[in-house]
Amino acid sequence: MGKYIVAGNWKMNKLPSETYNYVKEVVEATKGSKCEVVCCTPFVCLAPAIEAAKGSHVKIGAENLHFEDKGAFTGEVSADMLRDMGVEYVIIGHSERRQYNNETDETVNLKTKKALEKGLIPIVCVGETLEQREAGITMDLIAIQIKKAFAGIPAADAKKVIIAYEPIWAIGTGKTATSDQAEEVCGGIRKVIAELYCEKCAPEFTIQYGGSMKPSNAAELMSKPDIDGGLIGGASLVAADFAAITKAVE
Repeated sequence: MGKYIVAGNWKMNKLPSETYNYVKEVVEATKGSKCEVVCCTPFVCLAPAIEAAKGSHVKIGAENLHFEDKGAFTGEVSADMLRDMGVEYVIIGHSERRQYNNETDETVNLKTKKALEKGLIPIVCVGETLEQREAGITMDLIAIQIKKAFAGIPAADAKKVIIAYEPIWAIGTGKTATSDQAEEVCGGIRKVIAELYCEKCAPEFTIQYGGSMKPSNAAELMSKPDIDGGLIGGASLVAADFAAITKAVE
């Protein structure tokens, strides 16, 4: 299966002045973890986060990027800017950006291509609303999101992309998909990848689960064959909780 990766998505939390000490705390708390450990921070926190993680096993990611290299895009940040700072990962297409910032499947594809072009590792988010789940169209919708996100991306590059399944109804609500529900969708995502590329390479893709993963449910979720880690929201803001999730990989 794909390499296990546990990534924290801080969202709009923590101040730059808090970041250095907090990342140092994460570095210490996650020593010995059997997975890649990533902290994805707001843009203003990236510099102290990178400084704190320097020389350690913890990698730093951004929460977004623009698909153009430069230009008149006030308030945006390019892949080159992120790379120049030392960023290695970037979250693309999170449901909150789709909801509040007009992110579309098309812009997700453009951003994914740009991240790959510049040597960043994209974490591409997909997921369904409660209404869509109850309508029985979860996999139809997610298959479209995956196919559009990977459009025009060759297999050699596609394997570098991390896919994060985040049921929108479980993000920040305290509700969590059962391990069987999560596995069903993550397994379905792997089948879509097999159709897009090949059966043989599909197991090489890393598929995370996100949506209220926490220390109490992380081990059960990640024991499933098609779940290769997590994209962690609230629990990534407490070092002990985040560390417990990384250690659940064992």
